Amino acid sequence: MAVPISPFLCLVLLLTVCSALGASHSHNNQVHRGGLLPNGNFEEPPKQMKQTKIIGKFSLPKWEINGLVEYIHGGPQPGGMYFAVAHGVHAVRLGNEASISQSVPVKPGSFYALTFGASRTCAQDEVLRVSVPPFKGDLPIQTLYSSDGGDTHAFGFKATSKVAKITFSNPGVQEDPTCGPLIDAVALKELLPVYPPKGNLVRNGGFEEGPYRLLNTSNGILLPPKQEDINSPVPGWIIESLKAVKFIDKRHFNVPFGRAAIELVAGRESAIAQVIRTVPNKMYNLTFTIGDAKNGCKGSMLVEAFAGKDTLKAPFLSQGLGRSKTVSMKFKATSVRSRLTFYSSYYHSKVDEFGILCGPVLDEVRVFPTI
Repeated sequence: MAVPISPFLCLVLLLTVCSALGASHSHNNQVHRGGLLPNGNFEEPPKQMKQTKIIGKFSLPKWEINGLVEYIHGGPQPGGMYFAVAHGVHAVRLGNEASISQSVPVKPGSFYALTFGASRTCAQDEVLRVSVPPFKGDLPIQTLYSSDGGDTHAFGFKATSKVAKITFSNPGVQEDPTCGPLIDAVALKELLPVYPPKGNLVRNGGFEEGPYRLLNTSNGILLPPKQEDINSPVPGWIIESLKAVKFIDKRHFNVPFGRAAIELVAGRESAIAQVIRTVPNKMYNLTFTIGDAKNGCKGSMLVEAFAGKDTLKAPFLSQGLGRSKTVSMKFKATSVRSRLTFYSSYYHSKVDEFGILCGPVLDEVRVFPTI
């Protein structure tokens, strides 16, 4: 015998079905706020392969490929090579003029930072091109900043539409066509706007707002110079140098304040700057904290700070124990905008890992008027 269904119950069922359909539709178009991209660690294998070569433009789940792209399992390789996959088990290798790309829903006008693990596979210099139209940058990956070869990089961009097409490509023509950069993890994070807090003219002076930290990385994140990335992955700051600076986190390094800081890893070639609003002819105090990250970086360190037309040389003797000290200087503003710049005067490498660059830590930068 059929049981009559009340109109109210019909309405409830209809709304439930519509809501479920709507939820599944909105999930597919959900704006990315922070974390790995879909199949961002490449652990979902390609649908078709010939040895290590991926066959088919859409064979790698969630990605589109062009050219010779190989699917690599970390560890010893045929022919005696060893590929370090620092952020998981699998990675992709980009051959000459090859690329991988993925389109991600974003908020127009918002700033984002990509975080990705990339390393070279051959002894020659390699370049990884990162592109999120209209922005692109060529990141050199010949300088190693970590002993396991698993350097992590960041790249900032501003969303200009509702969808960002993220592309990694190998622009070079190497002697060996199978040489090329290895990518083992890709994450994305929306960067929050930063404003000067009360009592401080510096935005993001503690470097707390920055790129997404991959869970299984212990090497910090390299922030590319502005020539390679016009939108800094650390809001408020400009990487004003030829080489990268390193964004480090409290879980793996000694950080003087909060959850994050900057390590000046490449001497005078590794500088970070910010332009602040000031009143001409007014006197200001600049204070900042320097130290070591407790990562085997020892020796006599010197951080040079520039504010307006004034300079301070701040020495720090590192014993590798994670100590820090706060220094201050006074400067006179000569304009409505004053530039703060910091770099390490000396080059340092880790005591127990020869050739791995390191340097002094910078944190908690503050500027306030003198009374």
